[in-house]
Amino acid sequence: MLAALEMPEITLEVVLGGAGIAAARIVDVSLGVLRQSSVRNGYRKSAWTIGFIEALIWVLVVSSVVRNLGSPVLAVFYALGFATGTFVGVTLEGALARGEQVVRIFTHEGDRMATLFRERGWRVTQFEGKGRDGPVQLLFIHIARKRARQIAPIARECDPSCFIVVDDVRSSSVGAGGAPVRT
Repeated sequence: MLAALEMPEITLEVVLGGAGIAAARIVDVSLGVLRQSSVRNGYRKSAWTIGFIEALIWVLVVSSVVRNLGSPVLAVFYALGFATGTFVGVTLEGALARGEQVVRIFTHEGDRMATLFRERGWRVTQFEGKGRDGPVQLLFIHIARKRARQIAPIARECDPSCFIVVDDVRSSSVGAGGAPVRT
């Protein structure tokens, strides 16, 4: 049993093999994050394509690690690739920011805030409501996910105490004769 726990010699071949395993895991785990985003946003064809490539890489990498169980260093590279791939995938997904979002803003400055957003070309739908502390206005802004981060600073400048909720949009449509939402 002690022989199984002994560290084999770390050679250039083992390090290069481990680096290859880590690189492949970075790619396949990053693809996994992008695939999940595609599924969430309803992009079935891209989810299928990404899933196929992701699974193929995973099978090749796992078989390489399993064939070389005598070298636990490869398992460390495998884990390093997985963790790094998660980080890279989340970073890529955030940069791509595919899809649409609805930003809901609860405010006491609804008219003034809606005007600010409309002046910037965004379509705003306004509702009257009753909040814990009395009347409030609720603003809905449908926007491309890439641009959704621009909303909060403008809203906070107008009303620092406003409450903001951002939701992903799975699908949307425009009725007959309606203009498409500018995002």
